[in-house]
Amino acid sequence: MTKTERSQPADISWEGNSKEVLSSFPSDIKTAFGFSLRQIQNGRLPVCDKRPLPSIGKGVWELKEGDERTWYRLVYLTVIDNTVYILHCFEKDSRKTDSRDRELISSRLGMVKQRLRELRK
Repeated sequence: MTKTERSQPADISWEGNSKEVLSSFPSDIKTAFGFSLRQIQNGRLPVCDKRPLPSIGKGVWELKEGDERTWYRLVYLTVIDNTVYILHCFEKDSRKTDSRDRELISSRLGMVKQRLRELRK
């Protein structure tokens, strides 16, 4: 086991309708995201293309997959207290992320941070 691998996989917390949206993606996209999430849960790097989103928040990352029709995104917060927080899943057809998606990600990030603060009291 490497330094970052975990003996127990991290839990996943699906924020808002993220799980339902992911479920609506094509099966090959769901499979790719699912495998990458399992990698993250076990302390390994995802296989999907990824990039940090520091403009939204520290520890926020985006997984990227695409097909001939469109691009698919899954935005998550890195593992905190053995949990991966899936903030948002969405489709995108341009280079720029829609402001509604960015606002929703920021809002859900704020709710997760608030819950974590309350748990630590």
